[in-house]
Amino acid sequence: MDLLILIIIFTAVGGILSVLAAAVFLLLPEKQRSKVLPHGISFAIGALLAVAFWGLIPHAFEEVKPEQFQTLSGTILAGILGFFVLEKLLIWRHCHSDSCEAHGEDHQVHDHSHKSAGTLIIIGDSIHNFVDGVLIAAAFLTDVKLGIVTSLAVAAHEIPQEVGDFAILLQSGYSKSKALFYNVLASFTTVIGGVLAYYSLEDLHDILPYFLALASSSFIYIAVADLIPSLHKKTDLKTSIHQIVLILAGVLVISVLHEVAHDIKIVEHNSYLQH
Repeated sequence: MDLLILIIIFTAVGGILSVLAAAVFLLLPEKQRSKVLPHGISFAIGALLAVAFWGLIPHAFEEVKPEQFQTLSGTILAGILGFFVLEKLLIWRHCHSDSCEAHGEDHQVHDHSHKSAGTLIIIGDSIHNFVDGVLIAAAFLTDVKLGIVTSLAVAAHEIPQEVGDFAILLQSGYSKSKALFYNVLASFTTVIGGVLAYYSLEDLHDILPYFLALASSSFIYIAVADLIPSLHKKTDLKTSIHQIVLILAGVLVISVLHEVAHDIKIVEHNSYLQH
């Protein structure tokens, strides 16, 4: 199968289908939805960390010379710091409680923040999804199996995120149909990012390791800074055990998928470069 077609399919999986999956969660009663979401977050944490440390980082280092190791490590660090700054500037990940400083204590400021939050979420998600598309394409251009598991990891973390985004849009005054429309529209930037990256990155093999490093820093940041803190809201033993088991399940699933994909007979990056 043509590499571009694979990129289009799997960026759609990582972006658009994750929104539609999140929309299914909204059909559940609120009580059930609140019970299911934490389980998805726990699984997503394991999946993100597994792809970062099991797949992306090792592949990035395999593609560079030893004298570039420090620069590549610095790219991972810079990526983590950069995503922190991006989160601060764009509120790409919405505030998880009404008591946060972004909402303010004054009632008028509180209302204004809710009205603008929907727009900020759409803008932030569009940029975030575009970057995800570039990262998925970069992974495919390095190794097809890596691209597959990277897109699955993107979908794994996007679903619980999109559920939260729906809640913010509804709270900002969007109807359910408009919230779905704008979320799907923002998710199309994943495909756009993937296609543009395919044409601009295919002949730039030397910079691919650095895009993979940025991908790993993105996944690490989202897992550690955004998702893990939400698990600490409940500290009872039973919930903690469930969280650990689901995190390990996410790690296991991604590691198994990585090994299975390794055995699939697909023409990989170097073969495409020869055409």
